[in-house]
Amino acid sequence: MSLHVEVIGAGPDIVLLHGWAMHGGVFAPLVERLQDRYRLHVVDLPGHGGSRASDVLLTLADSAAAIARVVPDDALWCGWSLGGLVALHAAGHGTPMRALAMLCATPCFVRKDDWRWGMSPEIFRDFATGLRDDWRGTLDRFLALEAFGSSHAKDELRSLRDAVLARGEPAASVLADGLELLETSDLRGLLPQLAVPSAWIGGRRDRLVDPRAMEAAASLTPHSCFAVIDHAGHAPFLTHADAVIDALRPVLAPHG
Repeated sequence: MSLHVEVIGAGPDIVLLHGWAMHGGVFAPLVERLQDRYRLHVVDLPGHGGSRASDVLLTLADSAAAIARVVPDDALWCGWSLGGLVALHAAGHGTPMRALAMLCATPCFVRKDDWRWGMSPEIFRDFATGLRDDWRGTLDRFLALEAFGSSHAKDELRSLRDAVLARGEPAASVLADGLELLETSDLRGLLPQLAVPSAWIGGRRDRLVDPRAMEAAASLTPHSCFAVIDHAGHAPFLTHADAVIDALRPVLAPHG
C-alpha cells in the first residue's frame, strides 16, 4: 500500500508533511487559508493516519522517495518537525522541488558538542522508555511539551489531542521509529549544498526546537531566509496560521 495523500484546492503545488505521531489533518488551519490559491498535497507519513497500513518504511530515504513519486516536481515542500527532516533529506538528495520550508524543524534535534541549540538526548531516551511502559501517557506528555510556551497553550494542546487519534491509533513501533529518527538524524552536512530556496520558520516559545537552531541552520544554507513567530510554540500553524503564511511568503512569492 502506498502513502495516503489528500489533494485539496487548485493552483501551484505545496506538499505538507506533519510531525511525530500526527497526520496531515493537523494542518487544517493552513489548508483552510491556502486551498483557494494553491493545490495542497497533504501527506500522512508511513505508519501514521491513513498510511498506517502502508508498506513504506518510516525512514528519511524511503519516506522522501515515496512522497516524490506521488507529488509534482515543482512543488514547495513544507515540513513540520519530523516532517521537516523528511523534506530536508529530499531536498539535499536532489529530489525535484521548487522550494523548501522548514517549520519548527531543524537538521539536528539533539544537542551535540558543536550544536548547542539541540535538545538533551536524555529527553528522547526518556520518551523511548515511556513508550514501552505507557505509550498513551508518553504521547500526551510529548503533546504537552509541543504546546508549552505558546500564548494559546490550552487551545493548542486541545487541538493536538483531538488530532492525534482522529485517524486511528499509531502503532507503538512506528512511534518508536519516529523518536529514533528525531534523536539520531543529523542533516547539517546537507545545508551548504542545498540548491533550492528555503524558508526557516520558528516559534519564539518553542520548547522542542529552539528558534536559534533554525536561525543557525539558515545561516549555513544558501538562498535561505529565517523568521520567528512571536508568542508561538512548536505548532504555530494551529494558533498563528496567518503569521505562518506571512513567513512563508518568500518561498510562496513566485507562485503569485
